[in-house]
Amino acid sequence: MKRFWWIPASFLLLTACVPTQTNETEVVGTEEVETAIIPSMQLDDQFYRTLLPYKQSATRGKIVNRLNSRYDIEEAEKGLLRLSQNQFSPDDYYFQEGQKITDEEVSAWLRRYHPEDNPTGLNAEDKRPPLSEEELAAGETRDNPSPEILAHIIEQNYLVKTNEDTIRLGGVSVGLALNSIYYSENDQGVSYEETISQEQLESEGKRMADEIVNRLRQKEGMADIPITVGLFKQKSRSTITAGTYFTYGVAPGGENSVAKWNPINEEFVIFPSSNPEEKYREVDTAFKNFKQDVEEYFSNFTSVIGTGFYQGDSIRKLQIEIPIQFYGSSEVIGFTQYLTGLVMKHFPENIQVEIDLNSVNGAEALILRKANETEPIVHIYE
Repeated sequence: MKRFWWIPASFLLLTACVPTQTNETEVVGTEEVETAIIPSMQLDDQFYRTLLPYKQSATRGKIVNRLNSRYDIEEAEKGLLRLSQNQFSPDDYYFQEGQKITDEEVSAWLRRYHPEDNPTGLNAEDKRPPLSEEELAAGETRDNPSPEILAHIIEQNYLVKTNEDTIRLGGVSVGLALNSIYYSENDQGVSYEETISQEQLESEGKRMADEIVNRLRQKEGMADIPITVGLFKQKSRSTITAGTYFTYGVAPGGENSVAKWNPINEEFVIFPSSNPEEKYREVDTAFKNFKQDVEEYFSNFTSVIGTGFYQGDSIRKLQIEIPIQFYGSSEVIGFTQYLTGLVMKHFPENIQVEIDLNSVNGAEALILRKANETEPIVHIYE
């Protein structure tokens, strides 16, 4: 089992990462007559404090089977947390996984609509008549049905204090993960894929969002709770970047539909790029210079890949993964020292840069230089 090894500041010019101190740990009651603990530490002003003991959502686990990649799985949840901050401030709200949508409900909602077998299904009904055994034996197929657009539903709850000893539900966020490409099989078991247009994604996503808001309003205690809904566009199975939310809206308390939709301009970009657009060119050049300097130090690694997170035309975060094949502790320390210097040399201070150094043994080192800070934080695992 690996342990943290904190490199002395005199070696790597490190800075400490100290969580923000808040009130002491509190024990409060909930409206469901339960006891919850509010943690005493808030790690960052962009992180919600989470109530303890931790309650898992009923939909937890379904996301693994229905989203195309681990990148989409992670970003669908993280992105919903990020856009929820527009409505529910981490200073005033506490986080809890969704508790309103049940396992049975989400399973039914994700399936196709059928007037008798599944009247609450949100995906398009398959109205095709079935093939007979003779037709199947003859190799006949029908036209493909309308694609299933809704891949997953993510719920997050945000709670507020009503007084010193009690908290209550103050808001709900719902993320709808939508397929940009629908993967399925025809009647003869032959795989096919169908691209879904942005216009259809947006139209169907907004329709489903209003239906879900209306259903949540029927639940106890939900009549006047503001509900934020985000639409997430999945990438294809072969893509090594995550999809993103492309729009979100809020249904104010008492309203059964989203009042206004707000476009979101976010994307993940892979570096180095063979033909970068103008807005990516500066970062791509810096990354290529960084990569070249890395290659001059050690040649026995496989690749250096960077993923940039953009909001609008500006990059907010650059995450770099470097797999290595050498194993000696002195080599890891020396390489980490070198990489730390390269971060300070090549990348402007307004970009958060994270470097993950990994080998066949697992994580070897982490370098983190937060935005607008001059000195990185470094962890070496022993």
